[in-house]
Amino acid sequence: MKLQQLRCIHEVVKNGFSISKAAEALHTSQPGVSKQIQLLEEEVGLHIFLRHGKRLVGLSEPGQHVYQRINEVIREIKSIKQVSEEFSQSSLGVLTIATTHTQARYKLPNVVQAFMSKYPDVKLNIHQGNPTQVTDQVVKGEADIGIATESISHNDKLFCLPCYTWNRCLVMPAKHPLAKEKTVTLAKLATYPIITYDYAFTGSTIVSKVFHDAGLTPNIVLTAIDADVIKTYVNLGLGVGLIAQMAYDPKRDQGLVSIDVSHLFPTSTTYLGIRRDVFLRGFMYDFIEMFIPEYPKQIVKKLMLDQENI
Repeated sequence: MKLQQLRCIHEVVKNGFSISKAAEALHTSQPGVSKQIQLLEEEVGLHIFLRHGKRLVGLSEPGQHVYQRINEVIREIKSIKQVSEEFSQSSLGVLTIATTHTQARYKLPNVVQAFMSKYPDVKLNIHQGNPTQVTDQVVKGEADIGIATESISHNDKLFCLPCYTWNRCLVMPAKHPLAKEKTVTLAKLATYPIITYDYAFTGSTIVSKVFHDAGLTPNIVLTAIDADVIKTYVNLGLGVGLIAQMAYDPKRDQGLVSIDVSHLFPTSTTYLGIRRDVFLRGFMYDFIEMFIPEYPKQIVKKLMLDQENI
């Protein structure tokens, strides 16, 4: 069993079972990837992949178990490399952040700017997705750090730190009837078309639960993962927007007014998550502190050690 065989299988799965894309990622040929897969399947005596003709279409049942362990091996190799790089090239490396659009658009820019100024030789990647996708990327080792709402903190493979709390506001044209209301009630809001975040997002799940518990059915006419998209359709008169308060800027969002509705919905918390078994390089600790100043390296290390001993 060779490491190259494991890498081939890992890349094939990562690239949607495309041998050509896996070969490109590994800087080798398609026949070379196919041969490595065949050799490993022969060695373990299992069909790791499901096939339709010559195409790979998925993982077999035993292949799913094999892939889980291959994924662990690949991640451990990455950690070993990070240890080596930390002591030989402390200011060089790659940092991959998985986060939601709201965090990437409204909370990360200043931190990213400061980080890149301090570490110009560190390549920074930002992957966007919903909280479930963010969590999955960190768990699989595809991202070093995940930043998302509550759901990321529910995964026992991740060590999470609370970043900040937030709530919601309504956005609408200044002439909208709701803009004249002194206090918006849940019942009143339910009578208007609403545009809000995609229901895969924790924030919208909370919104849905609040309406359900009140015995009301909101008129959700459109959902999106991007607050700017929501505001675009609000400007077109398709409904009122229900978004995170941080996503409204009176200077940038001219033509729209905002109404605070934090009295209607519980506060949400954004968390930063990392794998419990990962080796954190110095610049990763620095990124965490830049994003959450109350968590410098010494405190993060202590908290992680304390959780290991629980």
